[in-house]
Amino acid sequence: MRNRILTGVWAAVALAEAQTAPPQKAAAPLAFEVASIKPAEPLSAERMMAGQQHINVNVDAARVDFSDLSMAELIRAAYRVKLYQISGPDWITTARFDVVAKLPEGAKTDQVPEMLRTLLEERFHLALHNSSKEMPVYALVVGKDGLKLKESTPDEATDGAGAAAGGGGRRGEGASPMTSSGSGPNGSYTMSAGPNGLHLDLKNMTIGSMLDWLSRFTDRPVVDQTGLTGRYDLALDVSRDEMLNAARAAGLVVDAVRRAPEAATEPGGDSVFASVQKAGLKLEPRRLPLTLLVVDRLDKTPTEN
Repeated sequence: MRNRILTGVWAAVALAEAQTAPPQKAAAPLAFEVASIKPAEPLSAERMMAGQQHINVNVDAARVDFSDLSMAELIRAAYRVKLYQISGPDWITTARFDVVAKLPEGAKTDQVPEMLRTLLEERFHLALHNSSKEMPVYALVVGKDGLKLKESTPDEATDGAGAAAGGGGRRGEGASPMTSSGSGPNGSYTMSAGPNGLHLDLKNMTIGSMLDWLSRFTDRPVVDQTGLTGRYDLALDVSRDEMLNAARAAGLVVDAVRRAPEAATEPGGDSVFASVQKAGLKLEPRRLPLTLLVVDRLDKTPTEN
């Protein structure tokens, strides 16, 4: 994955001889100044709902902090791809890590993915190759009755948090255990949990960033077929069943979470599909070729800090 860049020039000399200039050394890959990697505890629904466990991404000018991210999520952030584009052993969705790293002097936050890539390659010996495969997907299209999705206002600015993870962010200050929020260059979210599922307010997001959220709660990857290029706001309701299915796929221990008698899902209740339809969009089942990153090598345990 490290491209060796050779530069050379042919120069005419007085005797009409030509020679190749000596190749310069390859540019050093972008890397953190120092980084610590520690295994994180498995996700627990009870601890998350009690506010004792958080999945966070925090990036500032001096350091980056990935809390409780799966290996798949780290690869996604490092290579700027979607989770569904990563093909590897099953454990990459359940093995979770805490990564704290210091940025080198003068580094920019948009260089964090390349630094994380170097870290994964050096400490986990990650090796990948590209592939393409036709897969069942949901195509996000504009509905027959026209678009109702709200376009974001210009003053909905975001900060630098979550830059590396494509929309992850900090837990909102003062938020209750049932509420979290985050913001970054890819937009902001506010998420609240209830007995019947989740409610998400997604703001100032491109369609591509919204797809990340939609794909978490559906049984197929979601690909953009809308042609929309702006930034939008979307209110997204996730049913309890959709939430639990997504949690199980992420390795969350959910068997201990019992449905309260009053929390039975009502027929026709809100869901991801219903929320999308309210915005004048539709999720259509299709089969499309997708570009994949296939894991060739990946150690379960990183080298020492």
